Order: sequence, then C-alpha cells, then structure tokens
Amino acid sequence: MMRSWDHWVEEALQKLQHLQLVGSLRPIHLHSAPALEAQKPIEDEFNVFDELQPWDRSAVQVQITEATFQKWVHDIPSSGDDDGIQSFKKLLLFSANDYLGLGSHPTIGKAAAKVALEHGMGPRSSALICGYTDYHRLLESCLADLKEKEDCLLCPTGFAANTSLMVALGSVGTLLAAGKTPSPDEKIAIFSDALNHASIIDGIRIADKQKSVQIFVYRHCDMNHLDALFLALHLCFDRSSCKIMKKVVVTDSVFSMDGEVAPMVELVKLRKEHDFLLVIDDVSPLGQSIKKVGPRIKQKNLYETGITLFYYLQPITVCHMKKLSCMTYCDWQGITK
Repeated sequence: MMRSWDHWVEEALQKLQHLQLVGSLRPIHLHSAPALEAQKPIEDEFNVFDELQPWDRSAVQVQITEATFQKWVHDIPSSGDDDGIQSFKKLLLFSANDYLGLGSHPTIGKAAAKVALEHGMGPRSSALICGYTDYHRLLESCLADLKEKEDCLLCPTGFAANTSLMVALGSVGTLLAAGKTPSPDEKIAIFSDALNHASIIDGIRIADKQKSVQIFVYRHCDMNHLDALFLALHLCFDRSSCKIMKKVVVTDSVFSMDGEVAPMVELVKLRKEHDFLLVIDDVSPLGQSIKKVGPRIKQKNLYETGITLFYYLQPITVCHMKKLSCMTYCDWQGITK
C-alpha cells in the first residue's frame, strides 16, 4: 500500500508543480553578529545532574491567589485580574507539558542564552518566507536519526502538525480528482478513533469541508469495530469491489484523557489485512520509556512501511514544536504547504 501512497503523493506534487503552487523551504544560514562575537563566550560544557535538584520542583509548583482558586473550585468565570493584595495558595501542576522538568534546568537556560547572544531571536518570519534556518534543518535531521526514520518535518505546534497532515491527506484526493471535486471513489477514506485528540478531529473536519474525504469513526480502541467497518463497506474485503483505494487509519498512541494505550500491534496486523496508511500521533515516547507502545512493535518487527508518526517535542525540549516523520520517503513537506 505504501507504494501506492508514494505514487499518489508524487502525482499530487506534480499537479501542484504544474499549477505553480509548490513552496520550498530554503534554509538560511545564521552567523553570529560581529558585535556579539567579541563578547566573552559562555562555557560550552554544561553540567548534567543525575538526581533531582532544587529547580526541578519549580517546574511543577506554582501559586495562585486565593480568590482565583475559589473561582476555579466553584467554576466561576474569572478574568484573572485580582485587585489588591491577596493571599496565595501553592499548587502542583499535573497538566503542563514540561514532563521532564527541563524548562527550569540550568543547562537549558545556558544553552538558550548562548544561542540568543550569538544569533538574537533568529529570523522573524514564517518558515516559507525566511524563518527556516540551517539549525531547523539540522534539528529535523537529528530527530529523524534519533527515531530511525528517513526524514521529519518540524511544525510550530502539535495542533498544527495534526491538523495540517489531515488536511494534506485530504488534498491528495482533491489534486488527483478528474473534476474540481473528488467523486466518492476518488475521496480519501479516513478511519479515526472515537477518542482521538481534538486537533486530529479538526483536521479531518476541515478536509471534510473541502469535500475531499469520507469519514468513518470506530469505537475507542475497538479493532473488531474497525475491522467490521472495512468489511461492511467492502473497502478491503474484496479488492475487485473496492470503491475507495486511498485509505487512512489515524490514532493516538497514548490517549490524553485517560492514558490508555492504543492497540498498536493489532493495528499493524489489521493494516496488513486491509492495506491502509497507518498514522500514529505518538506524543509521549520521545525521550521517555513507554513499555506498552514502541518496544512491543519493534520487538515483533511490526514497524514497516506505511506508518507515519508524530512526536511532540514540548514535553522533552520545552518548546512549542512538533515533528512529523515517515518510515519511507514521502514529500509531505511539499503537500503540507
């Protein structure tokens, strides 16, 4: 199936090029400003701490006014503006994305300060204009190597990554349609878990508004229901009667609301049977040990072509950024522009 998706993506890109709608990322090579080069350099050797340090608690401990706390508890709308001197209540955060506490780590602070002194805040523009630098490309390459993927694409936020890929997948159907609007057979069939993240759902809805996809929602982590949807709709039960060839299944790896892990092994096995592109929003394993997801797939040698993964960088790198990575070559960068 991945050969088919490679073919469809290449064909869609050719259509974009013919329409002169392809945008390219051209890295700008940054160099230190002359005035900053003369300044005393910051020590390159950063300390690494193997045990908890005092600053670790500051990553999760915050304080709010007693008035704000009472409004939260009683679900009273608040503007956040509390007049006068207030008493404060200390809270521990369990909803932030700085999972490893790197936001307050001195090593991160020194590294950020060093780069800021050398390059300022970098190009102030979007990636397609002049905001894409050699550092961005280096990060993409290093992340691809880290996760043993062929390539990756950085996105400004996790929400943007999920939404843009869903729309990009739908655009393949639109670009390859014989007419201005894809016929039912030309649309992309997207099968989505009922509890997928809102960003995935929004992306699918946008693609649906563009009349480029057909949406099928299967019960949460219910592989029997997903299998039944394929069979009942004759999408893959009998290839001679298969009306929609371009099929996608998208799922979170770890669902944010309850922490439940998606049945990855079963999904990959189902893909072998029904021949679809599997898209995984794998937000947690980068930099962490998730015993129930990655190792299970890797040990059983089930990671293969046809799997696209997302990795959310903020829990590890304390920046609002996310990457897309592919097991085999697909020019998703061109499609998502």
